[in-house]
Parts: sequence; structure tokens; C-alpha cells
Amino acid sequence: MPIASVPSADGAPVPLHDGKAKVTYVDFWASWCGPCRQSFPWMNRMQAKYGAQGLRIVAVNLDASRADAQAFLKEVPASVSLGFDPKGDSARRVGVRTIPSSVLLGPDGRVLMQHSGFRAEDEADLEARIAAALKTP
Repeated sequence: MPIASVPSADGAPVPLHDGKAKVTYVDFWASWCGPCRQSFPWMNRMQAKYGAQGLRIVAVNLDASRADAQAFLKEVPASVSLGFDPKGDSARRVGVRTIPSSVLLGPDGRVLMQHSGFRAEDEADLEARIAAALKTP
């Protein structure tokens, strides 16, 4: 992973790969993104379902204004780790071209999957990839 961490709301670093999680799902999102309104409830469900098995989800906001991100989160709450990258440095380093985009990292930080966009039709496939990665020794 070409970037180690992004700042949290209070400025503390949020590691994108912490070495503790078996699998880390990193989602890049913005407040103006329609599909992100669908992806957050799904990510919350995945964190609740697979967190005890070693899944960690980090949602990285790319809004220029943190206030826009916080307004979004009041409407669409998150139960995942949050990072804020208003300059989009982390997204550029990972090669994000569309919002939302996601990256699935293995325990060693290696990229297991990259995905662009989010539709309801994507949910089963993404969950299957997460579940399979969690089962890999």
C-alpha cells in the first residue's frame, strides 16, 4: 500500500493497514457521492458481521471541507474507522479514479482487490471476496 495512514477528525493518524487486522477494506468516498449513501450501511454491516474474524474497514473522505463530510455522516452514520484526506493524496497514490473506490488489503498490506463504484449488485461479490480473504491462512 503506497500510503501508510490518513488523518482522523482530530488529526491523529488512522493507519490504512495496522498489522493487526487479517483483512483491511479501505473505501474512498465523498459527501456528494450518491453511491456512498448505499455503501456506508453495507460497510457498517460488514464490519459488524466480520469484525471479530479480523476485518477492519477504513473509510477515507476526500471532501475539501471536513464540514461537508461531517454533515454527510450525521445523515449516514458510520461504525467503521474514518480518515480525512482533503487533498486526495492517498487516493492518488492508490490510483483512485472514481468515487467511491475501494481496496482490500491482506494482513501484509498487499492489495488483494481494487473496486470502482458501488451498486447494490456489487454487495454479494464484495462480501464474498472479504469472506474468502478472511479464510485464507
